[in-house]
Amino acid sequence: MTEKLLQYLWNHKVFNNFDFKDIEGNPVEILDFGQWNTNAGPDFLLAKVKINGLILAGNIELHIKSSDWVFHHHSGDPNYENIILHVVFHHDMEIDDLKNNSIPTLELKNHIDQQLLLQYEKLVNGNHFIPCEPTFDNNKLPVNFHEENIIKKLDEKSVELEKSLEKYKNNFEAVLFHNFAYSFGLKVNAFTFKQIAESIDFSIINKIRQNRTQLEALLFGISGWLDFPEDEPMKIWKREFDFLTIKFKISDLRFHPKFLRLRPHNFPTLRLSQLADLYGQQHLFSKVIDAKNTDDLMKIFTKVKASDYWKDHFNFGKPTQKSQEKLLSKDFIDLIILNAILPLKYTYHKYHREDITDKIMHFYRSIPAEKNSIVESWKKLGLTVTTALESQSLIYHYSHACKEKNCLNCSIGFKLLKESSDA
Repeated sequence: MTEKLLQYLWNHKVFNNFDFKDIEGNPVEILDFGQWNTNAGPDFLLAKVKINGLILAGNIELHIKSSDWVFHHHSGDPNYENIILHVVFHHDMEIDDLKNNSIPTLELKNHIDQQLLLQYEKLVNGNHFIPCEPTFDNNKLPVNFHEENIIKKLDEKSVELEKSLEKYKNNFEAVLFHNFAYSFGLKVNAFTFKQIAESIDFSIINKIRQNRTQLEALLFGISGWLDFPEDEPMKIWKREFDFLTIKFKISDLRFHPKFLRLRPHNFPTLRLSQLADLYGQQHLFSKVIDAKNTDDLMKIFTKVKASDYWKDHFNFGKPTQKSQEKLLSKDFIDLIILNAILPLKYTYHKYHREDITDKIMHFYRSIPAEKNSIVESWKKLGLTVTTALESQSLIYHYSHACKEKNCLNCSIGFKLLKESSDA
């Protein structure tokens, strides 16, 4: 038993029976279990109980043992002056402070199913892909499970984006650029690419975006790649970067992207060149925000490619024998849409369009599921995963619930625990 589990059971009213009595044997009727308080102070606020015909309104504090009241130093704390009931799993000692103030104590150990406790122990102490893997049944996935996960994901991302918007004076175009940079960096270089993007005032990007050579030079130079030119194109980029550095007073800070463990087509050299090409498009922000479907978004990216130098290069000064245009793959574009565009579209429209959630869900349903180890592990449990709505939901759920063994805040875990109690 943990205090968090006890709070969970109280909040969801998961008990064998509700024939409650305090430790003095007086019947306790819970008229209102209260509101679960996840901040400092009593565990449940605005509760209401009836004892000996008297109705009391106030707060309820929960502990594993009665003695925890003393160990947690609640006596004399003004935050606990309005306690009307002390709820414990096991009553191990009389608390003078509570007795002197006529605050009853309710012991719950005989009201909680032992099978439920055993099931919870199995969940949190197991060593499986997801805690409930041995008993997982894909038919018991709650209704709208995927949609609810995606909304949580979008709302969390929206909070981050709103902080960025506040920082950049509500400049959606600048935040979109930072988002694109982060996504183009993939997992290995995401943070570094975002640092590069944020180190440049977006007004500079706007001024030079039509000059592909200058924009590449700026991104390559800030990455620290142009200090020692090895061929003529590098010399041209260096001259442009030196010029831009003086003209716009570019910081001498350098951010060094990584190449290790990356396939050549994901090398940061190519990705920054492709990012520069993307930003050569006119009205890019409007195209992204106004897109009605994934086909509209795909048109933005299908012709984006690295510059001609990269036809026969993956790194500076090291030509390859094969010449090939370095376009964006369909899978990569899907990731850009999912990670950079949809959260921003949601944030941009959520206060003005009531239908934006449905619209965004349509985008998720029209994009194929990602292929990675987490998605494959879910499939092995019998789940059908065909769209990004499902894969993104399951990746989010694994990261926020299963991986942390946060079964008490999981709709699947709740269902399993409830069933073990009802069995």
